Amino acid sequence: QVQLQESGPGLVKPSQTLSLTCTVSGASLPAGFYYWSWIRQPPGKGLEWMGVISYSGSTYYSPSLKIRTSIARDTSKKQITLQLLSVNPEDAAVYYCAASQRLILGAPAKDLYDYWGQGTQVTVSS
Repeated sequence: QVQLQESGPGLVKPSQTLSLTCTVSGASLPAGFYYWSWIRQPPGKGLEWMGVISYSGSTYYSPSLKIRTSIARDTSKKQITLQLLSVNPEDAAVYYCAASQRLILGAPAKDLYDYWGQGTQVTVSS
């Protein structure tokens, strides 16, 4: 059973870089056929797919966030990381990591993924 746990600062100031970590248990990295995605949900809005990193290290990003987003993995620590540059109040959201056995691009619906973390709340404020 794969479990995902997001962690990071709950509060970030505007223009700073947001760094989040997803710690994976119950699976190895790189897991043979897993893709690891970041998805967020701003308050009162729907889910937004941000990007994904494959088991081989390939990355794909949402076009609207590509210039500010970086997803990486640390196989020794079994962690997937997300960096979001130059945050603004619109980046406030609950951030989730999710795992799937197939490549999913642009689709954030929870039922598409095999595993889903509990999410971590991020507030952007000075």
